[in-house]
Amino acid sequence: MATCIECSGSVLVAKRLSLDADQALISDPATIYRFVEFSRALQHAKDIEEKDELWMKMREEARRDVEQEPVLGSFYVATILSHDSLESALATHLGNKLATPHLPACSLADVFLTTILEDAAIRTAIREDLKAVKERDPACVSYVQCLLNFKGFLAIQAHRVAHRLWNQGRIPLALVIQNRVSEVFAVDIHPGARIGQGILLDHATGVVIGETAVIGDNVSILHNVTLGGTGKATGDRHPKIADGVLIGAGTHVLGNVRVGSGAKIGAGSVVLKEIPAKTTAVGNPARLVGGKDNPIKLTKIPSMTMDQTSHISDWSDYVGLFPIRKKEGGLCT
Repeated sequence: MATCIECSGSVLVAKRLSLDADQALISDPATIYRFVEFSRALQHAKDIEEKDELWMKMREEARRDVEQEPVLGSFYVATILSHDSLESALATHLGNKLATPHLPACSLADVFLTTILEDAAIRTAIREDLKAVKERDPACVSYVQCLLNFKGFLAIQAHRVAHRLWNQGRIPLALVIQNRVSEVFAVDIHPGARIGQGILLDHATGVVIGETAVIGDNVSILHNVTLGGTGKATGDRHPKIADGVLIGAGTHVLGNVRVGSGAKIGAGSVVLKEIPAKTTAVGNPARLVGGKDNPIKLTKIPSMTMDQTSHISDWSDYVGLFPIRKKEGGLCT
């Protein structure tokens, strides 16, 4: 018995198929091998699901949502309640989201599910990302809402699959997934970029992450952030973001520069040089709060607290009101 994913309108339905000895499957050793390996992966996923408390909580959240809004019943059954694992639900949802008329949802969902089941690190990262969004984003009311409606979370999970495909040499498919994520979610992450776990892309719109960028664990990034190149370098040319970093909205980090662990970058900054660990950088070009020689050191992990203004308001004096007087000729000072 194997699980075959097929299309049913816009919804994917899992159907159990019996394998008959007369089928062409038996005559193809490569297909037999793939079937055996996939069956083992499915059994492993089932074993995980039996003790997956997060997935059980998400199913309970889905039931409560349906009780509150019965009109969502069919949607929740198709996306959550008909699945026996978080991996299956996520793969199906991404397949439906990213499908095109010539790239069926069932084909994409099969790629996502197979790739996720092959890699335990991806499965762990999915759960850590869910927890990160729920804990750090006050707009996230439940885990199930994160999976269904938070495009930053979905973009990261699609990237995890694309990154594995990229490393396997399946370049065309990885790039197609990148392009579809960019078109659907307005998040452009090159499949070569390396991203840790516990990641929050808050709002996510306009996030761009280049090919050789590296992002550590427990990093929070707001919308319209670019981790890009300078336009003139080749090879390893993108930023390296350490653990626990918070990057404010509209920030651009350009070039192969390092942002140290636990650092914070204020909204709208342009970072062209290294930011030391546990410091705050703001402005264009970015400067360290407290000065380069004696920067103020943060005592908490900013990506966890999501505090975007401490120390910055003390440093900034632009809010002061200055008298405006007229000069001769109509010019103001």
